[in-house]
Amino acid sequence: MPRHLPAPHWPSLTFHEWRALVPAAMTVAVLGAIESLLSAVVADGMIDDRHDSNQELMGQGVANMVVGIFGGMPTTGVIARTATNVRSGGRTPVAGIIHAVVVLTILMVAAPLAKNIPLAALSAVLIVVSLRMGEWHRFVRLNHWPKSDVMIFLCAFVLTVTLDLPTAVGASLILASALMVKRLAETASVEPDAEVTQGNSAEQQTVGKIIPDGVVVFRVFGAFFFGAADKLETSLRDAGQLPEVLILRMRDVLALDATGLDALEDLLEKLRIKRKDLILCGPHSQPLFALTRAGFLDKIGMDNVCGDMESSLGRARHLLDLKKNQKIIDSPSVVA
Repeated sequence: MPRHLPAPHWPSLTFHEWRALVPAAMTVAVLGAIESLLSAVVADGMIDDRHDSNQELMGQGVANMVVGIFGGMPTTGVIARTATNVRSGGRTPVAGIIHAVVVLTILMVAAPLAKNIPLAALSAVLIVVSLRMGEWHRFVRLNHWPKSDVMIFLCAFVLTVTLDLPTAVGASLILASALMVKRLAETASVEPDAEVTQGNSAEQQTVGKIIPDGVVVFRVFGAFFFGAADKLETSLRDAGQLPEVLILRMRDVLALDATGLDALEDLLEKLRIKRKDLILCGPHSQPLFALTRAGFLDKIGMDNVCGDMESSLGRARHLLDLKKNQKIIDSPSVVA
């Protein structure tokens, strides 16, 4: 180990080398950020404190930009050294500063002596630290957790022990994302409007209101995204023939993605081919913004976007009256 720091220099790479390194650099940056935040969370649990995630990531980013100029490796917050520091009494950022100064001093002064440290001794230190930082009491509580959380926990544990932490974190994130999509899809539903609603005002309820013939009210609940968009078509198919006016209650839809938007556009097109109408009732801010940005509101018309159930039913009656008048105009006159 040398006693001096490398001279700063800017990396000289060709365009193809930069292009090959960018995907790997992004992966390292993401995993490094996750590992640092994970280390900070572990330290919070050990000292009963709360870290600043923004400050943590900004400090790590500045450090990695500087260390790259000196030819160093990317740095992250490390759970093993953090846990050792806390076990030794460290409670403030000063402990990290002292740790860095000590490592730099050893590098500058006693670097040649590092070859005399037995690797078995370093391994024993890491094993002791790992045993102390492991929250083994959580294994006893696994049978009380949801099965999905148990799967993520065991995936992270097994891959950390058998492979490495970045692999474990990446695989666990993918598994957690898939399970989250599954949960959101299960909570989302499209069904005929029930009498019970989350709206407290009378205008938002169907209780006590007369729904005209030819009008059907469907309530969409949950996140309307790619995992639940097919439920809209399934529910309408189960209902049989399309009504003259379909009212979609979107008061309980908090999120809408591109697939959900496509499902609404397909529904609007099918209704218009059959000369039927669609009314959106009480969409929230995020779905309303997504619909506006995609131009869906221009297609459906702002008159067919209502704030509550009372105005939606009023709009439906108006559309039915227009259809009735149009039929009378289009019908052939009877000559006596």
